[in-house]
Amino acid sequence: MAIDVKKHKKKFLEQKPSINLVPFIDILFTIMIFLVVTSNFSATDVQMDTADDIEDASGKPNVTDVSGDQEYYVMPVANLHKVTVNGQDRSDAISGSAVGVQAMVIDEGQVTIKPGEIIIQTPPGVPADKAVQRPEI
Repeated sequence: MAIDVKKHKKKFLEQKPSINLVPFIDILFTIMIFLVVTSNFSATDVQMDTADDIEDASGKPNVTDVSGDQEYYVMPVANLHKVTVNGQDRSDAISGSAVGVQAMVIDEGQVTIKPGEIIIQTPPGVPADKAVQRPEI
């Protein structure tokens, strides 16, 4: 008895591929069960902004969390290209898109941050050349 190779080849080429989804679903459920078992669903304490906090906002940078005994604080601003202190251009104090601002100016003065620009109004008695400093990065 001879083997008909052409008939076998034709039968093989006419078969359409089929994808068995059962193993895929099994693996998917196994991964899902693993993620549910290993996940941490404990509640976290999130502080929400209250209406009083929003109304009292002055636009000044919030440095209460990092305040210390430093005289100058580095204020990074994306693409910083201009720093104005009491109307005087102090762009020479920019280093790496950041500028060092005196702590007293942050606390008692007015600091306005715009895209690429910082405008500072110093409190009385603080000269413009002492209000900002080039940070060492």
